[in-house]
Amino acid sequence: MENWICCLFLFCGVFSARVLGFPNGTISPACDSMLPSHNNSVSQTTSAPYNISTSSTSFDPGNKIIVTLQGVDNSSFIGFLLQAREVRRDGIVGTFQIIDPNTQGLLCNQVQNSSVSHTNPNSKQSVTAIWIAPSGIGNVEFRATVVQDFSVFWANVRSQTLVSSSSPTDATSIREGCGTQKFCFSNPTGCKMGDPNCYFMSSEAVGGDAFKFEMSGLSGGYIAIGFSDDTQMGNDDIYICGKNAEGQIEVQHAFSTGRTIPNILPLGNVNSIMTSFNNGIISCSFITRNAISTQSKAASSLYFIFLAYGPSSAGQIQEHPRTPFITPQKVNISSYEAVGITSSTPSIVKAHGALMLIAWMTTGSIGMIFARYLKKTFRKTLFGKDIWFQIHLSLMVLTIAETITAFVLIFVAVMGWSSDEEAHAVIGCIVMILSFFQPVIAFFRPSPQSKRRFIFNWFHALNALVIKVLAIAAIFLGLQMLDSSPSQWMVKTMGGFVGWEALVFVTLDANAWLKKKEKSEDPQRKIKNEMVLFLIYTCGNLAFLIALLVGIGKS
Repeated sequence: MENWICCLFLFCGVFSARVLGFPNGTISPACDSMLPSHNNSVSQTTSAPYNISTSSTSFDPGNKIIVTLQGVDNSSFIGFLLQAREVRRDGIVGTFQIIDPNTQGLLCNQVQNSSVSHTNPNSKQSVTAIWIAPSGIGNVEFRATVVQDFSVFWANVRSQTLVSSSSPTDATSIREGCGTQKFCFSNPTGCKMGDPNCYFMSSEAVGGDAFKFEMSGLSGGYIAIGFSDDTQMGNDDIYICGKNAEGQIEVQHAFSTGRTIPNILPLGNVNSIMTSFNNGIISCSFITRNAISTQSKAASSLYFIFLAYGPSSAGQIQEHPRTPFITPQKVNISSYEAVGITSSTPSIVKAHGALMLIAWMTTGSIGMIFARYLKKTFRKTLFGKDIWFQIHLSLMVLTIAETITAFVLIFVAVMGWSSDEEAHAVIGCIVMILSFFQPVIAFFRPSPQSKRRFIFNWFHALNALVIKVLAIAAIFLGLQMLDSSPSQWMVKTMGGFVGWEALVFVTLDANAWLKKKEKSEDPQRKIKNEMVLFLIYTCGNLAFLIALLVGIGKS
């Protein structure tokens, strides 16, 4: 009986060693292939329930990087092999400092501690080691083979790419070849990927139906490139380079059906993925053989390229804060061109914005001031009407004409209704409708002696206030779309104008209140105060207006 039990234990030990391959982790023979010596077992093809995280996304020679291999959703493992590999040459690089009792260093390629493995077949949920970066190498990624049990393992579990300070393929050099070896699109035109203000993408045909895509930009969440048949969002093929739920950078394939979060698709035939997140700049490069699908009626190699960025939450991308950068015309992504967005804001759109600024920052505002504060200053008549009224009427008619013209221009520019900036479009339509009815109602106003005159006065003033507030809101939304600068200085300048106008209106109201309280009147002094305030307001108004008009012209 004892002999039978001994034979059974001996058989189990041999069988376990054969299935697990290397139960004590001394797996130096597997350094190159990174595959365990399991009995007829093959790597799983499903997504691995493990990930590799690092304490940094870049390194200098001699830096110590904390590397953690851990299970997702409490997944455990019994064995593993972890290495640092140079992305370009695929060789093992650097050495590990062992700090976890469940790990040990291995001799691979004649270098001690160049790989890390387990020390026992016990179940574990995470292991940690410190990688020491050598000099003279390029970008690096950590790779692991993880054994879940005797017959189930995943090979080629990868971390995000760590950017080397001495890498020959760092961000500033990826732009090399633009216009001569690959297609490039950037904002500002000709910028370098190392510039935090640079948003960049490139495409390069690499044989057959494969393309290599690169993208980079400053973002806390994601950057994305889209391929479209037009300049409107919808039916667009998209690649996203962004943070997943664990904060690591990954590439996703998606399809946009409109102004909603894109539908995430299987990644498909995508390989050679490189990602990095360094100083706030997200970068990705990859090769794809997926066909570009825009649901166009005829096959085409020409597309409008969208380049967008925005925040993300728990791995889910959020709406981008500004209109994507779009190529001025359809481009051939296999051509050798370098394209910028210097002409991305059409002149007709700039004219629309300029007219709305002039209408509701200057002519409309000054017309309201004449009606509210300067009636007694301009009492003389002209063509049978008070001068203040003639000025007010002329300025408000001009304001409405400017609004109508701007409204028509933008409809012509987008050839109908645009859903890209729906809030801006809806508010603009409301402003247009209310502006149209304001003079119509004023035409049928009762006489000054009518008992119902006060109803018209209140309605006319309230409607004007609503129009003014909505117009300012629409201008803010419009400037957000036009201003591509990181500081959004045009939006901030508009905020300064709103504060300036509020201050002047409060001061004029205070002056009018004091005017009623004074017992003795000095008409010359009162007129002077009101006119001085008006002239100061006009000068400030024009300063803000000119600054914003210049910004629109350069957008």
